Amino acid sequence: MTSSPQPAGWYPDQQNPRVYRWWDGQAWTANTRPSHDAEMIELDVEGAHDPAKIRAQAARGTQGRGGGAVGGGTLFSEPVLVVNQRAKLIEMANEFGVFDQNGNRLGGVVQVGQSTLKKAIRLLTNYDQFLTHRFEIRDANHSTVLKVTRPAKVFKSRFLVTKADDSPIGEIVQENVFGKIRLGFVVDGRKVGGIFAENWRAWNFAIKDEADVEIARITKTWGGFVKAAFTTADNYVVEIHRPLRDPLASMVVASALTIDTALKQDDKG
Repeated sequence: MTSSPQPAGWYPDQQNPRVYRWWDGQAWTANTRPSHDAEMIELDVEGAHDPAKIRAQAARGTQGRGGGAVGGGTLFSEPVLVVNQRAKLIEMANEFGVFDQNGNRLGGVVQVGQSTLKKAIRLLTNYDQFLTHRFEIRDANHSTVLKVTRPAKVFKSRFLVTKADDSPIGEIVQENVFGKIRLGFVVDGRKVGGIFAENWRAWNFAIKDEADVEIARITKTWGGFVKAAFTTADNYVVEIHRPLRDPLASMVVASALTIDTALKQDDKG
């Protein structure tokens, strides 16, 4: 790949010439795309991420509650995760950047396994909502730390959460179709918590453990006029109130970083 400094843009991966990686002007992100020209139909509408804007977004999303907390610098140890979807005029695959409250990149979420046929279905129809979707949650070094698969569905979404080696962690199961959306965390057949929308439009969310105690919160934030007017991309902030242990920690991170997909797919129905 190219050496810094370079302007933001797509550059060939030296290790895999069939893949391009996104350089945001300061660091390599988790975003990748095949090298063929068809991917250019997506048309990015945002430039490099701005740490100052992310800090302001984190302050809005937490209403200043997260400012004094110090994290460990990873997806699983930061008390605040800022999640920003990559804005495209035409979206063929979902991609999200994840940052800490100071604007440092922690990783990202990439939709994988999108065949040419599935992309055509997504572009031309609404049937994409019924198909299987696969995501990889990657750390700042582009290593996969979690995988999330949403199998094909009709009414309710279900997410399978696994480790990078595909060993199972648990499931995120949509519990209702109408009203305030609820999704439960199920590990080894036992419910260990869940996500609860606080209004019928499904933003914002409380994440609770099996004792019905709030352990995290998801708050949607304004992404700016261009992003709101011309794309379906969303920004939101995740507050994790206390350190969590696995499997709950992985379930919370997986759900917080993929919840947007469940809502968007269901909205299309």
